[in-house]
Amino acid sequence: MIYLLLVWWGILAVAAGMASAEEPSSASPAPGATGDWHYGAYVDLSYVLNFNFPENHLWRSRSTAARHNELAPNMGLVYVRKDATDVSRWGRELGVQGGYDSKQFAYLQGEKKVDGADTLRHLHRANVSYLAPVGNGLTVTAGLFNSLIGYESLYAKDNANYTRSWIADNTPYMMFGINARYPVNDRLTVAAFAINGYYHLSHPNDQPSYGAQWSYKMTPRLTATQTVYWGPDQTRTSVEFWRLYGNHIVEWKGDEVTLAVSYDVGTENIADRPGSPRTFVMGGNVLGRWQIAGPWSVAVRPEFYWDRNGRWTGQEQFVKAVTSTVEYKVPYRWTNTVVRLEHRFDEATGAGGGFFRRGEVSPGVIGLTPSQHLLLLGVLWTFDSP
Repeated sequence: MIYLLLVWWGILAVAAGMASAEEPSSASPAPGATGDWHYGAYVDLSYVLNFNFPENHLWRSRSTAARHNELAPNMGLVYVRKDATDVSRWGRELGVQGGYDSKQFAYLQGEKKVDGADTLRHLHRANVSYLAPVGNGLTVTAGLFNSLIGYESLYAKDNANYTRSWIADNTPYMMFGINARYPVNDRLTVAAFAINGYYHLSHPNDQPSYGAQWSYKMTPRLTATQTVYWGPDQTRTSVEFWRLYGNHIVEWKGDEVTLAVSYDVGTENIADRPGSPRTFVMGGNVLGRWQIAGPWSVAVRPEFYWDRNGRWTGQEQFVKAVTSTVEYKVPYRWTNTVVRLEHRFDEATGAGGGFFRRGEVSPGVIGLTPSQHLLLLGVLWTFDSP
């Protein structure tokens, strides 16, 4: 109930801000006061050819780009946003979304959901922010906001590859709560957050979780970021059962080439299993993207993911994958149309590893195979106001 009330508060705040922005003013606008409002839309369609041809058309243990061998409307969204600036310190953001990628991104299978989760998953973001005149500027954001954990986005348009990595699909894409961000100097930025849980649409208990982040520019092109999460994600909320998760990113961004390394590690004791065993998860990937010429670019991402106890993916498995992407972009005024052709190979070993294949091993039970090849065509259309 509190979650719903805060979301509606954010929606009303955005609406009120838009109304006030339309009211005429006799005073001349201050320099920089215009252009703070932005709006846009996004549509994402794909056809993923899975060479295992599973009858259920599903990618096992995944929440994004999970519909295969059919035309899939994976995401559609519209949004409006007002930036918080020195001359207009209140910011607001509201967006709505739908599509296959919005169905399972905010909770693990089998987890208790917040009331109204099937409706709330359609919220892209809903938050209010304030740029406080403290030192170099302290930005405080409350509501539903983009996750501080991870390099990749829920939205394929923001990533170099179409399909997301394993660590991206098993860390939060969004957070609900409050965060504060402060630039200490030109190189170092720090942040802290208090949120309702690891996944914002899960509801294992009523206690908040906490985290912190630092981001340091070692050179103008090289940035290192570390985010640490700590909180209760089970019915039993004793500190001994709290989840500890660390996300580490190093990115080198050139004019035509981007290189990024991500490494995640997490652990927690499971209260409802005999002996409360300590679970462990670890994953990493290396991303390379090259803007070849004009509208053409290519990207490659090798990765691994080890879910020792099956806590994150639901299966005890070790996964290796390589994703290769060719992109062609067609810009037109405020729009971009992006076409991506991508090949991906995944291999899973371990007690619970494997991917769906053609054929049933028993009535209603789809067979598994250790690996899968995917070939996909994705079309992404975006509209963003200046």
